[in-house]
Order: sequence, then C-alpha cells, then structure tokens
Amino acid sequence: MDGRARLVQKISSTRAFARVAPHVIPALDRAVHRLSGGRTLLSTRMLPGVVLTATGARSGRPRRTPLACMPQDDGGWLLIGSNFGRPGHPAWTGNLMKNPEAEVSWRGRDIPVRARLLTGEERERAWRAAVAFWPPYAAYQARVEREIRLFRLDRRDR
Repeated sequence: MDGRARLVQKISSTRAFARVAPHVIPALDRAVHRLSGGRTLLSTRMLPGVVLTATGARSGRPRRTPLACMPQDDGGWLLIGSNFGRPGHPAWTGNLMKNPEAEVSWRGRDIPVRARLLTGEERERAWRAAVAFWPPYAAYQARVEREIRLFRLDRRDR
C-alpha cells in the first residue's frame, strides 16, 4: 500500500471524517455517476463502488445510494453498513431488509440483485475480509454499539 492510501485510511478512521463525509461523498458520487453516464464514482479512486437502487422501507419509492463495495469472485457484492462509524444504521440497510430485491449500477451496467443480511459464521468471515480490505471499518465498529450490518448481493434474473 502506498503512502497516499495509508493517509486516506487514517483520515477515514477519524470522527471528523464521519461527521463530514456522509454529507459530501455521496453528493459528489451522485454527480460524477450522472456525468459519466453511470460508468464511474469519484470514491472509486480508493474503493470499488456501486450505486444501489432499493425500494424505500417506508415510502415505497426508489432510493439511489452510492456505496463502497467488495466485489466477490463469483460476481456478487458485499456491502458494509458502516455509516462511517456513526451511531445509527444507514437507511439503505433497512430498505434492503424490508425489500431485498434491488438493483446496482456497476461499471455502467444496471444489474438486478437480491440482498441477504449476513449472520453468524458467514458474517464473521465476511467481516474479517472487509476489515482486511479496508481497515477503517474496524475503527467504525469500535465507535458504535450496534453491530454493523453486512449484506451479500447476488445477481438475479430480471
């Protein structure tokens, strides 16, 4: 890992970052995603990312959320509901729990997916992989009492 990546990870682990990032990063990602025709997100300079379109748990309306992800070898994705180490679960996790059929925009393609909340040993394995992939997740978990939700997204037929 180069020095720049280590610096970004260190900054990403701070409480100040957790206060500012949720307001800035998603807005920038949405703009870059729209301007690039869905091919890229600004945050993918450090981590792979998708734009998740899920049905709102209360509203029933489509909700688009740019998210970091861990692409899986079999073509699925792991999503980590860290909320940058803030106390509450991010809204998109509740949306997926109520409405697991969703869609991701991945490298310019819209792909229908089905989400599954990971539990038990499967969650533990995924959590270890997530922390190895992006060490700031450990700092986020240490700051909150809730267990960070992890979701596995698998492709589905339209």
